Amino acid sequence: MEQLFRTVRQLIADKQFEALAALEINKPEHFNWVSEIFEGIHVQDTPDAPALIWTDGSQTLTFSFAGICRETNKLLNFLRAKNVQQQDVILTQMALQPVNWTAILATIKGGFRMIPAATILGVNDIVYRFRTLMPKVVIADPDNAAKIEEAETKLGETVAVKIIAEGSRQGWYSLEDIEGEAGQAEAALTRADDPLFLFFTSGTTGMPKVVIHTHLSYPFGHLTTASWIGLRQGDIHYNISQPGWAKFAWSSVFAPWNVGAAIFAYHSTARFHARDTLSLIEKHGITTFCAPPTVLRMLILEDLKAFRFQFRECVAAGEPLNPEVIETWQAGTGILIRDGFGQTESTCIVANLPGNKVKFGSMGKPTFLYDVVIAGDDGKPLPPNEEGNICVDMTKGKPNGIFIDYFGNPEKNQEVFRHGLYYTGDKAYRDEDGYIWFVGRDDDVIKSSDYRVGPFEVESVLLEHDAVQESAVVGSPHPVKGFEVKAFIVLNTGFDAGETLAEALFAYARKSLAPYKMPRLLEFVTELPKTISGKIRRVELRAREAEGKARGINPDQEYGYKRS
Repeated sequence: MEQLFRTVRQLIADKQFEALAALEINKPEHFNWVSEIFEGIHVQDTPDAPALIWTDGSQTLTFSFAGICRETNKLLNFLRAKNVQQQDVILTQMALQPVNWTAILATIKGGFRMIPAATILGVNDIVYRFRTLMPKVVIADPDNAAKIEEAETKLGETVAVKIIAEGSRQGWYSLEDIEGEAGQAEAALTRADDPLFLFFTSGTTGMPKVVIHTHLSYPFGHLTTASWIGLRQGDIHYNISQPGWAKFAWSSVFAPWNVGAAIFAYHSTARFHARDTLSLIEKHGITTFCAPPTVLRMLILEDLKAFRFQFRECVAAGEPLNPEVIETWQAGTGILIRDGFGQTESTCIVANLPGNKVKFGSMGKPTFLYDVVIAGDDGKPLPPNEEGNICVDMTKGKPNGIFIDYFGNPEKNQEVFRHGLYYTGDKAYRDEDGYIWFVGRDDDVIKSSDYRVGPFEVESVLLEHDAVQESAVVGSPHPVKGFEVKAFIVLNTGFDAGETLAEALFAYARKSLAPYKMPRLLEFVTELPKTISGKIRRVELRAREAEGKARGINPDQEYGYKRS
């Protein structure tokens, strides 16, 4: 695999995308990305080159490939000394601390499994993860350690090894405890199909699903992400994403390190500030940049021409970009932002690649590891310009970045893997030139400020309140966030719609939901639209919201409307 990665790296740098697609790739029986690629290529060839540039605004730390390898080995040796075995589970919940990266590298090299948990998740979210897969190890920062301890108390179980990512805490090991370990360690013998990442992703009809990625599917699969961004060895890549989300693993770990680029990370506890972010980009000489549309909409409000950027490539993911953002960014920076499409369940499947013709509004064309089919529900390919399901052909035996299955969910596995295809759950059409045009999601997951919110979880909390008979949660269009979480409420007899009850429901939800899942809008209704079988038609509610916003209706004038 080492030679394959070297070849792909060169073809990406030369923009030889047709040659990439023509590569013959055979799936190996064993694969350990850290020992074969991170160490076998980067530590061996460029040990002193920067791998991670981390700053909190007041201090900047630079870790070389050799340096971060030593720190990884220390952590791995410490875990092994604590009897952490191959395939044991590690859960991480911390902000942008450098130990995020060594934890991921140690997990891969040691053959462990990892549950990345975002810092914004609440205690109930952690309890759900513990009940699903109790970790042997937790690594958390001080702000999240209390959540871990409360989850332990609720379950009556204790995590065997807890490591605090900063400072010290009673009952937790500190990073200082790890410093005495040796800086060399042997890699575990890991099979290509061994489970590696366990991502919990929100759904619409149940609690979060667990997406299982392997030692091959994610590290190797993100060669497509590197090709989409157009990364080169020596780049300084900045991806605005927080640990715990799949996008962090996409572009803050594997895409840059697959080609030997440096990762830039800015850790701040303050609210996002557009001008400060642009200043950091200028100061640190960022060459490649990835941000969600929510962030880009805030950045373009600044005077982009006032900064001296060193951008070579810029991309955006999470939702389709509107032309205004693309045009304003290009006018201010001279760089065209390119779209890409993928999921937690995959790597970058479809993209507008560097140097290729871009059709505004199109996601681009399939990346080199994926055979993409626009298919009907029967699995048959559809003709150009006909809307269908975005699917990946899984019959040709070529390795790609598709997950292996949903943990403990055979019904969902059968739903998405059928007819020899993987059904992404998204709709699109392909034009006569092979460009793919996104139509919409096939489910009801809400994208708010680049977070994914499953309506079922929010509805379940609201239904616990005595006043609520029924609830339906959808995304309401918002100019910056993309969508806000809105709840439609049918009340039980004896309760009156009004500001007092609305505030009570907001307060109730606030106690049980992570902040990003909180409904920001409430509307009291007498009934909800439903199918004949009794299922709520969220699509109808979404359409109503979109139509109302498009017509400029002021929600404050709507009956029963309340904002948190």
